[in-house]
Amino acid sequence: MIDNLPTYISLTFGLTTIVTLLLFTWTIRNSKSEQTRKKTTPIFIGLTIWLSIQAVLTLKNIYNFETNTFPPKIILTGILPTILTIILLFVTSKGRQFIDSLPLKNLTYLNIVRIPVELILFWLFLNKAIPELMTFEGRNFDILAGITAPIIVYFGLTKTKLSRHTILIWNFICLGLLLNIVLNALFSAPSPIQKFAFEQPNIAILNFPFSWLPTFIVPIVLLGHLTSIRQLLKPKY
Repeated sequence: MIDNLPTYISLTFGLTTIVTLLLFTWTIRNSKSEQTRKKTTPIFIGLTIWLSIQAVLTLKNIYNFETNTFPPKIILTGILPTILTIILLFVTSKGRQFIDSLPLKNLTYLNIVRIPVELILFWLFLNKAIPELMTFEGRNFDILAGITAPIIVYFGLTKTKLSRHTILIWNFICLGLLLNIVLNALFSAPSPIQKFAFEQPNIAILNFPFSWLPTFIVPIVLLGHLTSIRQLLKPKY
């Protein structure tokens, strides 16, 4: 836990994490495939267990203890497993069947969680838990993805006023925004690979509950974009 951090920041982030979990569960439940819909409860339970594991690791100070080890512990036991899971979804036939059945509207709506996340990052900066470059006053413009997501759903996927090409470009831009903040956060955290923000490193992600950002929320949003891009690139018959 971060000392002297206002309770409302942690509570708001915890709620945002729960909303992300529920939105992803809602996405699976609204799949066009009955086989995918049957996976809703097992996936919900699995993700809840994953969040619990990350909470325990963080509360036991695994991630913020001896931060000079390489690779950083949060990458090894928090981020890498999620990346490998995403890769498996795309390289296996059952995985591709699963992601191809997820509704594009719901995947796009997932991005609204980026609005509260950006507000929380700004609060963390004000409380000296992350550097300014990780906020919308610095190098982070990720909030734009959250603000525009409902617009893309309404005009692009409901009213069909926007072409698939436009929605595809939006996904690529928002994916770029996500990768931008991920890299800035990674190279700002205390570790052997830290490149900047030495005066105020990114200590938040090494503490509970904010470790859920790189180990859960970011991978979910990343999966959403990659899945959307895959679906939009496939020929529509």
